Amino acid sequence: MQEKQTTNSDDFTNVFRAPRSGRLLALDLGMKHIGVAVSDELQFTVRPVAVIERRAWKKVLKQIIAFLAEFDAVGLVLGLPYNTDGTENEMSQEARRLARNFSLSVDIPVFLMDERLTSYEAKGYLTKLGLSEKEIWERVDSEAAAIILSDFLQLRNEKLKQDGHDGQD
Repeated sequence: MQEKQTTNSDDFTNVFRAPRSGRLLALDLGMKHIGVAVSDELQFTVRPVAVIERRAWKKVLKQIIAFLAEFDAVGLVLGLPYNTDGTENEMSQEARRLARNFSLSVDIPVFLMDERLTSYEAKGYLTKLGLSEKEIWERVDSEAAAIILSDFLQLRNEKLKQDGHDGQD
């Protein structure tokens, strides 16, 4: 059987492959819910978009493809959970599996971004806003996705500066 040609590689952590303009979509992958966030076209700001239920792969894929189309996204960033000591766990392997599945299903590059403590950070932020427990629970996954995307853009920009790029092609 012939392998499907794709624009994606198996190196989902190479931030230099990320397009430098156009919207990026980010996912915070949970066992029951997936948070979704998006950047602006210039990749300066990010915002939470939605929380979707994690069901069958085909339903999730269909919803994510709809978000990619709605925002005309040029890249997809998935949170990669690590233990606090930097080691991987079962959820890390699941995120890698999903990154591979997405890379075979969409025509834009897919990336993985360390997401340690993003849900905790998101809960703290939403608590500071004075939201109720119910409101926090409803928004924490999409807020975590926004933090993942913000961290991804910051890492990419820092690496570009280190390598002497000004962020322009």
